[in-house]
Amino acid sequence: MADADLDVVIRQLAKQLHKGILAAAKKRKDRFSGLAGKAKNKEARDRYRQMAKTTMEQATAAARRLQNSADNVADSYARSMRQAAEAPVAKKTATKRKAES
Repeated sequence: MADADLDVVIRQLAKQLHKGILAAAKKRKDRFSGLAGKAKNKEARDRYRQMAKTTMEQATAAARRLQNSADNVADSYARSMRQAAEAPVAKKTATKRKAES
């Protein structure tokens, strides 16, 4: 990755974070589902099931926002590098150098 463009690195890191967020959310969802299965009454079971559902919804939304932000940053970086590569280099003339000294 040493010679990779920064926009590629940004996208790879975001992808890893996306997978990590969803993996953690699935673990938590499974925990709540397990608690729902062990619940003694219907109210507790329904509450745990709702918590499991909400956990996945919120984690999915957070992961999606993270991915969108990373894509925007990577696109912006790539665009700015393209523009910098295409821009003409300004040269100082000898008269400007003498005037600045």
